[in-house]
Amino acid sequence: MSIENLKDSLPEYAKDLKLNLSSILSNTDLTEQQLWGSILAAALASRNDAVIKVIAEESKQHLNETALNAVKAAAAIMAMNNIYYRFTHLASNKEYSTMPAGLRMNILANHGVDKADFEMWSLVVSAINGCSACMDAHEKQLLKHGLSINSVQTAVRVAAIIHAVAVTLENAANL
Repeated sequence: MSIENLKDSLPEYAKDLKLNLSSILSNTDLTEQQLWGSILAAALASRNDAVIKVIAEESKQHLNETALNAVKAAAAIMAMNNIYYRFTHLASNKEYSTMPAGLRMNILANHGVDKADFEMWSLVVSAINGCSACMDAHEKQLLKHGLSINSVQTAVRVAAIIHAVAVTLENAANL
């Protein structure tokens, strides 16, 4: 199965998603590695087995092994960090946000790809997981590394589209 098959499997009421999925594949704001890493990170964060399988397979044509592992690492570490930092940000007791997290995060420094790419993939996962503290931190780093606000917006658009495709396919299977 390919991304084209994913588009074809979307129900008619999700025509906009089909169009949006096509549009992100012809994106010019991101490098190929940034784009396909963002697509894969979004699929992993969306937790839909069918979408993950299709996108992981197609990503192999666009990402080398180091980048594939870095995307998986970004999704894994953000799955943990988004929960922790969302809690510290939303909890009424602000003392939690002054305490050391006590979470190992060595991958943030040793992922093997361009720092901006890893930050982008972390932002994509954080957007899907709804952690505003993490989104702010990663967006700030992306701008600091010279990415444009358009590139940041494109990465988040990728997250929104892939997540919507995953949710829609899951819901369609259950209706």
